[in-house]
Amino acid sequence: MTEFARASELLPSDSLKQQELFPIREVSRLTGVNPVTLRAWERRYGLIQPTRTESGHRLYSMADIEAVRSILSWTERGVAVSKVGSILSRSAAEPGERQDATADEWAEWIGQVQRAVSSFDEPRLDQVYGQIFSIYPLPVVFQDVLLPVWQQLLRRQKEYGQTSEWLFLDAFLRGRVLQRLQRARSHAERRVLLAAAPGQCRELELLVSGLLMSSDTVAVNVLAVGQPLNELPLVCEKARPCALVLYSDIPVSTALLRQLAKLALGLDCPLALAGEAAELSEDSLRGSPIACLGSSGTLMQRRLLQFLDGRLDT
Repeated sequence: MTEFARASELLPSDSLKQQELFPIREVSRLTGVNPVTLRAWERRYGLIQPTRTESGHRLYSMADIEAVRSILSWTERGVAVSKVGSILSRSAAEPGERQDATADEWAEWIGQVQRAVSSFDEPRLDQVYGQIFSIYPLPVVFQDVLLPVWQQLLRRQKEYGQTSEWLFLDAFLRGRVLQRLQRARSHAERRVLLAAAPGQCRELELLVSGLLMSSDTVAVNVLAVGQPLNELPLVCEKARPCALVLYSDIPVSTALLRQLAKLALGLDCPLALAGEAAELSEDSLRGSPIACLGSSGTLMQRRLLQFLDGRLDT
């Protein structure tokens, strides 16, 4: 008898009909997180809430397993586990971006994207991509449909076939986002440079952030991942942007904060920080010349416009 079968016998029959559930040792095997840590994430931080049998055994749904993988991805980036809950809460419900659709509708589109990717069917993926854009605004398309699929595949790269699927989707999305960025640059009046903090994000995350920050009046030029931090003053001197934005999805270290303060003094334009690092470092940067733009699409765009107009407190 398998471990799953033994655990299943502990559940009422109606629960079994609703969803497949896994014991803690199987979840540990699937995610690489040991049972002690799983229990700590539940008890201390409330990050996961497994089902309990009458005898007190924990059983986890696939949604719980995906939550564990998401928590793990943030902690591996250096985010304290005590802060992961607030990040996941913001990801689950960004105000102003989720009014035109329900979670069920997004789940259907996510399923269509996943099926196209798993078949490596680029024409079908392109068709679904166009259909989603015809229905939802840009922040919803990326933050609620496309990037969740990309992130899920990224977290599951140890599983056979998932790396190939992730590379397929990553290449597709990078191409489409670059096209949109190029179109946005053709008519905007002001230009902003966007660069990644060293080693702190992937190219697609940077490109999508640039697209989300773009507007009718502001074009965002995205510098290549790997751009040296100490050469940004030279780049800004030559390119003459209205502002420089650094993007990071992990907490900013004390050493990097010192580098940013030094960088701000050497620039001919104002400096801002975007991404999860902006949320996590806002208190540390309060009162400094470095502005925090946040991490959600609508918020980053609004704060960038305020920043350029001199209406955003730093």
